Amino acid sequence: MFSGIDEVDWASMEHAYGPADDVPVLLRGLASADPAERESALDGMYGAVHHQGDVYACTLACIPFLFELAVDPDVQDRGSVVELLTSIGGFDLDEDDDEIDEDEIEGAANYAMAAAAVTAGAGVFFELIADEDPGVRLAAPLALATLHRHPVRVLDLLRERLPAEPDEEVRLALVEAAGRVALRHRPLAGRVVDWLTLLVDRERAPGLRLAALAQLARCCPDALPRDVVPVVSGLLRELRTAPGGAPDADPDTEPEADAEVEPEPETDPVGCPDLSRAEPGAAPTLVGQLRALSAQDSAGRGAPWAADLLRTLHVGLDDRVGDRTALLVDQLRSPDRWQRIDAVRMSGGLIRAWRGSYGELVALVGDQLADPEPRLAEAASHVLEELFSLAAPTADALAARLAADPGGWVKEWASGPPGLGSTVKALSRLGDARAVPALAAALELPEVPHDVGFAVAHLGRAACPLAAALRRRLAGVPLDEGAYDRASPLLAGLTGLRAGEATPEVLRVLRGAPEYRGEWLRTAALRALGSFGPAAREAVPELRAMLRRPGTATEAAEALWAVAGDRDAVLPVLTEGLGSDQVHDRRAAAAALGALGRQAAVVAPRLRGLLAHDELWLRVDAAIALWEVTGRPEESTEVLLTAWEKNRHVRVRVAECLARMGPVGPASTAAQVLRAELSSVRRHNALDGGYGSHDTYEDEKLLALCRQALRGTGKGSTA
Repeated sequence: MFSGIDEVDWASMEHAYGPADDVPVLLRGLASADPAERESALDGMYGAVHHQGDVYACTLACIPFLFELAVDPDVQDRGSVVELLTSIGGFDLDEDDDEIDEDEIEGAANYAMAAAAVTAGAGVFFELIADEDPGVRLAAPLALATLHRHPVRVLDLLRERLPAEPDEEVRLALVEAAGRVALRHRPLAGRVVDWLTLLVDRERAPGLRLAALAQLARCCPDALPRDVVPVVSGLLRELRTAPGGAPDADPDTEPEADAEVEPEPETDPVGCPDLSRAEPGAAPTLVGQLRALSAQDSAGRGAPWAADLLRTLHVGLDDRVGDRTALLVDQLRSPDRWQRIDAVRMSGGLIRAWRGSYGELVALVGDQLADPEPRLAEAASHVLEELFSLAAPTADALAARLAADPGGWVKEWASGPPGLGSTVKALSRLGDARAVPALAAALELPEVPHDVGFAVAHLGRAACPLAAALRRRLAGVPLDEGAYDRASPLLAGLTGLRAGEATPEVLRVLRGAPEYRGEWLRTAALRALGSFGPAAREAVPELRAMLRRPGTATEAAEALWAVAGDRDAVLPVLTEGLGSDQVHDRRAAAAALGALGRQAAVVAPRLRGLLAHDELWLRVDAAIALWEVTGRPEESTEVLLTAWEKNRHVRVRVAECLARMGPVGPASTAAQVLRAELSSVRRHNALDGGYGSHDTYEDEKLLALCRQALRGTGKGSTA
């Protein structure tokens, strides 16, 4: 094995982290008898040689040696090698709609050569599909479907192999590979659909039938049975009652007193596993961590692969929100906690991406908050945290969980500041005063959670009892290099409360802001003073002085206008800001001028000149400000609607303006745009493969603003 490996000039090549002279060690490590060494080598291959899917010259040089490993029966974990080869050779340039620029030409050539090299050797996977190692048999079908040049032969082999395959998970992989063939080779889709339909109708094994339904949804959703919801629900019941499945049981039954429940792994604020809690002696590799998390998530499940099949089914059902909701409702009523955990997680994904009627579904998610299984209750609270007003049916359940779990009010992380627990945030975002005691307790901690101010802002007047604690903590913040991190949550809370009585404490921070992040801190303090309005009158001299300070002049002018309404002092500063070299500063100045309304009418020509600027967001801000200072919507509306079509993320800001403009003519272009938005089932900001914690909130806000604009209940121009 590895004949000629030392003749390759590895040192002349590079991978993601520098010279590739360590690649021979990694390749030999894949053949090691030591599991830890194999895992470390695989981690190195994915981390450096095939970093984030990239293909380097050294990646290409590895391909012959990886094939040697894949076919050698003495090598263990060969399934992982087959998966690595599939990843290296599976890139399809035809699937990339973007043009390749000059800097990407070499990379594209490497992808093409990798695809050609792995495809040329893909015939070995025909033999591996019947290998003695189940892990190899599990990886081989997808490798064939992805890489082999003769998809008809591949499809025939998949069908022939299915009756002979003894391992259930491998059988599911054979069906998944057929779906991949249909997607990559559309002329064969009809043959694949016929086979999958046959499996759905005649196959007795519920897992295989569910797999066939999932692949039908993926490659030809129109071929799904009309009664797909009851069919899938029935299959899930069969899986629960099958040998090794979770028995039907009272969902309210407590676990046995001596049963050990494995807690969900701690995560940091962005959802990454806390590696500091890894088991002693565990291999310190990403591959190892992912395997451990997967094993932990699968432990105790009768059908650990069912969740993946259901996710595939949901993706295939796409905009059939009613069917998807009904499936999840059925899962959330299951006596099997694992099915409910999966349903909670998938409910979050559905609601985040699609608009629908979710009252019943959300209420059932809320019911899981009282479950004694910590992973289920925690998953439910994380989903509800992102729903804001849509979580209203669960307010009582959230309050009950909050009262029962004071230890979960604040989460500590291995690194970074503490944060509020999901239940506290979810209840606060509903404006429910029952969250106040938890926030009061958080304000007494040595380090205030970084997100406490946002929770206070959502509570509004219900959080007024917290004003005194916010002032006291702000007064005690040392004005050193850590001042911004400690003060910003407190300033955000006082801003949300419009607590003008806190002016002395805010002025102390404004005057004493340190050099490090000082501009950020002053901006936060100025926003707080602006929110206080006339109640912050004692800050007027300080605000006037800051009009001449570079960096925060616009924010100071905005605050001075809100506090004192001094047009003569503010207008020249904001007008100058419109000519800044920085787009951000111009946008801030335009927004601030809009707040002056007709008293800033003199700047209309300057704002009009920005309507053709290259930066879309500046055009939008200028158009809104122009309407606010002139009261004439025509020229602004055209710019706003053009931006609406070009960038979906600007729609909330545009709709907010249209709603304030007043009645939208029923036959106008604006009305057509708004009605089209309301008729869309897809959330305007839904992304494939990523999301933000406020996506649902922003989309629901957009829908409300569209309805408001069409009803003509806006407040009109700011005069």
